Amino acid sequence: MQYTPIEEYGAIGDGNTVALVGRDGSIDWCPLPHVESPSVFAAVLDADRGGRFAVRPAQSFESVQRYRDRTNVLETTFQTAAGAMTMSDFIPIAEAIDADDRPPAVYRKLDCEDGPLEVEIEFDPRFDYAQDVPEIEATADGVVAAGDDERAVLSSGLGLEPARDGRGASATATLEGGETHWLVLGYGEGIALEPARHRETLAETVEYWRDWTHDCDEETCPVGGRWHDLAIRSSLVLKLLSHRETGAVCAAPTTSLPEDCGGVRNWDYRYNWIRDAAFTVRALSELGHLAEARSYFELCLDHCSRHDPAAVPPVYGLHGGGDLEERVLDHLEGYRGSAPVRVGNAARNQHQLDVYGELVLALYESVRYGEPMRLDDWTVVCDLVDYVVEGWDEPDAGIWELRTDHEHFVYSKVMCWTALDRGIKLAEAADGVDAPLERWRTARDDIRAAILERGVSESANSFVRSFGDADTLDAATLLVPVVGFLPPDDDRVQGTIDATLDRLATDDGLVRRYEGDDGLPGVDNPFLVTSFWLVTALALAGRTDEARDRFESILEYVGPLGLLGEVVDPESGEQRGNYPQAYSHIGLLNSALYLADAAGSSDASLAPLGTDGADGIDSSAEIVRQSNDNE
Repeated sequence: MQYTPIEEYGAIGDGNTVALVGRDGSIDWCPLPHVESPSVFAAVLDADRGGRFAVRPAQSFESVQRYRDRTNVLETTFQTAAGAMTMSDFIPIAEAIDADDRPPAVYRKLDCEDGPLEVEIEFDPRFDYAQDVPEIEATADGVVAAGDDERAVLSSGLGLEPARDGRGASATATLEGGETHWLVLGYGEGIALEPARHRETLAETVEYWRDWTHDCDEETCPVGGRWHDLAIRSSLVLKLLSHRETGAVCAAPTTSLPEDCGGVRNWDYRYNWIRDAAFTVRALSELGHLAEARSYFELCLDHCSRHDPAAVPPVYGLHGGGDLEERVLDHLEGYRGSAPVRVGNAARNQHQLDVYGELVLALYESVRYGEPMRLDDWTVVCDLVDYVVEGWDEPDAGIWELRTDHEHFVYSKVMCWTALDRGIKLAEAADGVDAPLERWRTARDDIRAAILERGVSESANSFVRSFGDADTLDAATLLVPVVGFLPPDDDRVQGTIDATLDRLATDDGLVRRYEGDDGLPGVDNPFLVTSFWLVTALALAGRTDEARDRFESILEYVGPLGLLGEVVDPESGEQRGNYPQAYSHIGLLNSALYLADAAGSSDASLAPLGTDGADGIDSSAEIVRQSNDNE
């Protein structure tokens, strides 16, 4: 069977899980009950064995997808020679329908606008990453799938019949114009769905998303004009990837969608990476979602408080768990034959120094947006910054999580400097906190001197990938001006931008991550987030026209629904990697904010993250909440 292009999937979810719905009407990925749970449908990872839930016309058809305005409710419209039908797919939000203790349920509403239209339904669940093929039995109003330890119920009045071997169920029905039918998939025991409330459930779900969504006059929005709708969609993606109970943001809701088709760069991204913290806080805060920004940051800080500062893991499960043991599912062929399929992530056990800077920077950003830190926050941060004083000159795995020997990556050192710099600024601005400021200032100066002495290529006048490299580039050093290590007009910043344009960038806006060997076979395709970093660096450097042109070029790769994966195949133009990708959407949002500021069309003041002056902490505001509650 053929595989759907990644960008032709829409994503629906409820803060517990996310499902991918193809333009052909097939749900090809859905883990239940949580996004990091084993899959129930995984045809995206094996078109023959993975399992799917498809609803589509029996005849040849054309289809188009769109989201209902300012929601994560997906509509797929099918057109045939005989008629037309629109299918609305959504997963109700528990808070919206007053059902906090109910597992997720997938709703599919069929509206036949023009008939008669013959429709085919294929229900083929495969529990536990297709390792448990359930028996299907008929019920009074649908079918039930019972596996070894899992159970799912599909309710429908369209005459579903189990296959003769008891594996899967199907139906063919003729719909007349004006008819509406529902298919509702519930998961787990004790499922109680109310058919009389289906329409109300849809209305409540739409209302929830629209109440949450950033809503403003485009003329006064931080991201107004022609990029406004993309910014709204990106914020909705981040909310979709935010766990409703913990506030954790998963990097993506999928596993093992390949960075390079046919290659081995296939990873499980259904977890929370600390490195996303600072840029997530900024993006959500600028769009008015302060509660989500603070909740996400508090979760990251809470995770770090459970570990010795020298051994902070860079990634966590969405419920805070640390058991992310990486294993291979060799019974699945992988998307378009891209094996291995992995679950879990060995990066959990890596030492990554950049996370310390990203975490302290996130706290600084949170305070800058008006959220006082708790006394307990400061205790954790102080311990982390103290560790950086001792550990900054250790080698590490770096932001790109290389599975080779550790190196002295320049970006890791820059983020160690950032941890100290923002820790010092917080301590200086806050009343009632203790910190060894002289010790921290000395270490900050030492790191800065080491970076400028050992991390800059004299020949290229640019930052390099690691200490000791004569001339090897790393796109992560584009963030040097973003975190305020050097001003944007510094010759070494400009040199890094120019070297990136010359050696890592493509003519159509994309940017590869780095030069040099990373220990893996295959192609390292251009990453979208690094492409957005170049836009941001150009905007900060005052090269606004270049920044805007590259930004517009990147947007050509945005999928028809406004979603982004991790990388782009520059030859085919197709998206690759896990999807939709939080880091890519964070990059889009922040680049759009910087461009808006550079053009003078925004009230935001987006100089380097957390710098002094207009962008610094308001010293007259409450910086430390003297009690540790959240009241």
